[in-house]
Formats: sequence, C-alpha cells, structure tokens
Amino acid sequence: MNLSEKQRDELNRAIADYLQSYGYTESFDAFRRETGLMENDDKKVMGLLEKKWTSVVRLQKKVMDLEAKLQEAEREYIHGAPTREKRQPNEWIPRPPEKFCLTGHRSPITRVIFHPVYSIIASSSEDSTIKVWDFEAGDFERSLKGHTDAVQDLTFDSTGKLLASCSADMTIKIWEFVQTFDCMKTLKGHDHNISSIAFLPSGDHLLSASRDHLVKMWEVATGYCVRTFAGHNEWVRMVRVHHDGNMFASCSNDQTICIWNTLSKECKVRFYDHEHVVECIQWAPEKALRYVAEAEQDHSSQMNGDAKKNDNTVAKLGPILVSGSRDKTIKFFDINAGCCLFTLVGHDNWIRGLRFHPAGKYLLSVADDKTLRVWAIAQKRCAKTLDAHRHFVSSLDFHPSLPYVVTSSVDMTIKVWECR
Repeated sequence: MNLSEKQRDELNRAIADYLQSYGYTESFDAFRRETGLMENDDKKVMGLLEKKWTSVVRLQKKVMDLEAKLQEAEREYIHGAPTREKRQPNEWIPRPPEKFCLTGHRSPITRVIFHPVYSIIASSSEDSTIKVWDFEAGDFERSLKGHTDAVQDLTFDSTGKLLASCSADMTIKIWEFVQTFDCMKTLKGHDHNISSIAFLPSGDHLLSASRDHLVKMWEVATGYCVRTFAGHNEWVRMVRVHHDGNMFASCSNDQTICIWNTLSKECKVRFYDHEHVVECIQWAPEKALRYVAEAEQDHSSQMNGDAKKNDNTVAKLGPILVSGSRDKTIKFFDINAGCCLFTLVGHDNWIRGLRFHPAGKYLLSVADDKTLRVWAIAQKRCAKTLDAHRHFVSSLDFHPSLPYVVTSSVDMTIKVWECR
C-alpha cells in the first residue's frame, strides 16, 4: 500500500510526536533530520500514533472474535445444527467464545449471580471481597468489603434491593444494593463456616447452611435467628428454597438430600441415592416439568404418540429437585413420589453448579472437569460441552430474561457467555 504525500507527512509527524513525548531525544533528532521535519507543534498529531495503535489492537481483537464465531458456525453447519435464524429463543444456549473474561479477584471465585433487575452481576471470592460488574459492557463497578475470610455464597432478594453474603468468618451480611451499597446487618449464630444462603420468596426471611451441620432461618428485619433445622450429620453444602416458599432442600457431605417444611422443623423426605458428597441442588421451574415427563416416558408410549399419557405424567409429577455430586452424576428427584426419576452421566469430575434454562428445555451444569455442559432434559443427553475455564468451574447462573450465562472459576476469572 502506497501512502500519499499528505498521509506520509502526517505519519512522520505522529512518529516524531511519539518520540519527543517519551523522551527519545536522540532518535527524535535523527528522525527529524532524515525526514526534514520542522519543529513539531501540530496539536492534531499529539498522541495520534498511540490512538491509531490502540484502534488497531481493538480491531484485531474484534476480528479474532468474529473468526472464532465463524469457525463455530461452520462446525455447527457441518454437523447439521440449526442456524441462529432457525432457533427459537427457548433453544438458545451459551456458545463460544465468551463475550467477556472478567478479572480482578485475587483468589478463587466461589459464586457469581445475576442481579434480578439491573444489567450487573455480583461475584464472591476467597479473597474476602464481593465485586460488582456490568455484564453487558464487561466493566468492573465496585467492591464490597467487610468479611474477614472467604465469601462462600451470594443471593439477592426478589426486588434486588438487598444482597446477602455468607462467609467462612461465620457471619452473614446483608447489604443495601440501591444507593449506598453499605452493610446493613451482620448476622451471627453459626459455629462454623457458612457455605450457602437463600432468601425466601417473600424476602422477609433468609436461610443459611453451615459446616456446623445446621440450617438456620433468620428474620431479615431484626437479624434474629428464628428457627434451626437439624438433620444432617455432616457439613451442609447448599440450601435452596422452592418457588412457593413452603419448603426448601439442603444437601450435605453426608451424601444425603433433605426436603424440609419451611414452617416447621420437619424433614419431609430424605434421599440417599448419591454415593459421594452432594455439592449442589436446584429446583426445576414449572416450564421444565413437561421435559422431565418426556424423559420419564418409556419408548413404547412415545412410539404410540400417547400425548394424553404425557399430560397425565406432567400432572402427577411433584416438585422436581435436581442434584449434582462428587460422584460425577446429576440426579432428578420427584419429591411427592420420594424417588429418583433418572440420572445424567457425563462429567469427569465433581459437579459444582446447576441451572435450568429459563424455558425449561435444558439443564446447565459446571464441574471440576473445567467444562460447562448443556443437557437436553427430554433426551437425557448432553447436547453441548464448552471448555469453559482453565481450572475448576465453581458456579454458574442463567439470566431469567436476557440471553446470557455467567460462570466463575478457581482460575480467578468470570466469563460472560452469550446465548444464541
């Protein structure tokens, strides 16, 4: 490519400005003599070379991202996968490459969650901090500090005005999340590491699970512990509340899952199906029940097209809970029937997180095998596997209304994945 005389002169002036600005005096004098430039006082070229270089780097990154997306599209086309135009939103799933890779934490990240209203995510880490990010722009916004040990879990109330965090420092903190982002309350009562928390749908109570083998219920307004649930004999790893708020589930190092009545201390059902520590649990949304029912139907009923049987199966299904374990399996449980419906096998290491697709058709899981997997529930098979991180993947979340998934890892990064 040949430059015009005007372009060449502008480039020479920009180079001279760069050399002069950074104190390369001898090079500047030699360059000016060889090019015949006069004193460089043109303000138009000040910082021009750096701006051009930055633009080139940004453009190069965009080109690389587009090339990666093109390669992915070519692979999908070759293997007969539907194009984006043919997919409905309920079929959109996360696809590589990631939109953003966010860095800033100084220790492994334990949890990442979407805000229910704003386009932000919150992450917790073993570095004792909580960080807030804009997931659409990929920008860091702020840090929340107050815990003195690893922050293990985060949860927003349904309005997004409150954020709760729990920590290995044996405290729960409730943060104002609209204006001040200050810690409003610190709740104390557990005797060991607090591993999980969850708001009740009403937002007036909070549940916590701990290494002290207990689950506690807290009144948000006063910060008082109003109920203690004892039933596990090992570390309680996670607690999750059903959508109606009348019951919740807990899982433990004792390899069991307990289903509790929220209004009493009664354990309604206990499952013993896993062969190792149960790391994570997730309630299935209503939209997922039809796909769970399809997975339960035998081959003959599908061949006969017995749709009525499918409707009856959906009607009979109780609340469905899904669990992930260190035994590398994912299990679906029918709470009313008190049994395991089926098991998904595919991960090569401990399973750390589960999330349902908002449309209910897919289940997403992450594990210590560094992957994010998308499971087609009705077919009981893994539909897609993404090499998500360079180290163990610790958690994930799926935005309820926007096509985004976020994952976090022991490699201290958060990745934002666009669904298409």
